[in-house]
Amino acid sequence: MQRYRILWVDDEIELLKPYVLFLKDKGFDVKTFNNPFSLLDHIKIDKKVDIILLDENMPGLTGIGVLSEINKINSFLPVIMITKNEEENIMNEAIGNKISDYLIKPLNPNQIFISIKRVLENNKIVSENLKSRFTNVFSDISNSINKNITYHEWVQLYKKITLWEIELDKYSDENLFSTIKHLKDEANYYFFEFIKKNYQSWLSNSFKDSPLMSNNIMKELVFPKLNKEKVFFILIDNLRLDQWLVLKPMILESFLIQNEGIYCSILPTTTEYSRNSIFSSLLPIELSNIEKDLWVGEGNNLSGKNNNEYELLKRNLKRENIDIKFSYSKIINHDDGKKLLRNLPSFKENNLNVIVFNFVDMLSHARTEMEMIKNLAYDESSYRSLTLSWFTHSVFKKVMDFLSHNNHKIVLTTDHGTIRVKNPIKIKGDRNTNSNLRYKSGKNLSFNEKNLFFTRDPEKLFLPKQNISSSYVFANENKFFVYPNNYNSYVKSYKDSFQHGGISLEEMFIPYSILEPKN
Repeated sequence: MQRYRILWVDDEIELLKPYVLFLKDKGFDVKTFNNPFSLLDHIKIDKKVDIILLDENMPGLTGIGVLSEINKINSFLPVIMITKNEEENIMNEAIGNKISDYLIKPLNPNQIFISIKRVLENNKIVSENLKSRFTNVFSDISNSINKNITYHEWVQLYKKITLWEIELDKYSDENLFSTIKHLKDEANYYFFEFIKKNYQSWLSNSFKDSPLMSNNIMKELVFPKLNKEKVFFILIDNLRLDQWLVLKPMILESFLIQNEGIYCSILPTTTEYSRNSIFSSLLPIELSNIEKDLWVGEGNNLSGKNNNEYELLKRNLKRENIDIKFSYSKIINHDDGKKLLRNLPSFKENNLNVIVFNFVDMLSHARTEMEMIKNLAYDESSYRSLTLSWFTHSVFKKVMDFLSHNNHKIVLTTDHGTIRVKNPIKIKGDRNTNSNLRYKSGKNLSFNEKNLFFTRDPEKLFLPKQNISSSYVFANENKFFVYPNNYNSYVKSYKDSFQHGGISLEEMFIPYSILEPKN
């Protein structure tokens, strides 16, 4: 055990000699003081102190007063307060001053020892326990990946891997990080084969085991509730399961989860396809036929593909014979957010309020354009951290705070996720081929990679054809498409960026939650 240095201050320190000897026998280096002023003078000089044991009731200066002075000298120094006083206000004040632990006399030596060990070695103990637990479950997870598992088993597997990713974020262990990354890469390899085998059949209404998909979100999660209650449907664009899980604890401070789950995004896993499918309750080929005036094809400007969401939702409600008052708000910038906050009180009279937050999507794309964002979101862990920071200061949090004080049901979800791309694939296409890095659609697509999801018959995947020879190809795992022209420049720009449109657990398995305010 590391030989930690302890400073112990108590006006009756001589009576505590047996405790001091006990700690020394346990391997600690203990220095004692009989007044707080000697302690404060000492820590101004001694920078190698690991922890302080502080009596709460001493003549000349209270324990709380000493604690305040310690924080001025070194606010990171752990302090355990020891007291005879059980009054709650003293305890609250100590906790408010960031006390590490609070012990009440009479004590026994083991109680002090355990408290010191918990404060000084908590991370080490937890980390070692974490390694042990992860080692035990690793083989089970790896073995289950290789089996011919069902959709629901894939969902549980992905949740398990994602929860471990988040747990490992707390500890800087490169070996564990590498292991969980290898595990997810292996899972995505087999998941791609699973999608190739099953995706087409899922789109057929006759397939009884089809998962909940983009085109059924409104019909399954939102519309049935409109007869009974008012609903806010909130869509955070481009939110992965891991990002939702790091936001979830903060949301649960004000909300209860009535129901939650995972649904499957349609292909391509892009805003223009999956989100339009959500609001229209139609698959892309149905959308291009039924809502021809609102459909924007691949050969046109991509930025116009998600400009008709309000009208798509309006027509969807009409087809379902749902006559209600509803609103639609899209938050792209800070001004949009301020306007939304001003309008929120008036939304309470609507049966349905739809709010789309585009920030996470802009964040992922901006990573390839802005060096600052690129440095902040350099891997999955930092991406999760950046998402949490965004939420803490976002309009979205202010909206959730407002709704927590009102009796509204909230259906919260996203339209697709992202994956960090690593391996470039050369591809050729005509000038009308789309620019997305994870899927391509066009006439004369040419590539050497064999293990991709490619179709010359898009209708089978409920995708529209721009012309008679249109085809689609989807990247798997962490691959991304690059044109041979300026190949090196594009690889340098986009490698390690977060992209979407293809086939991976991160892009296709989408979280949703149905929330109600605790109040």
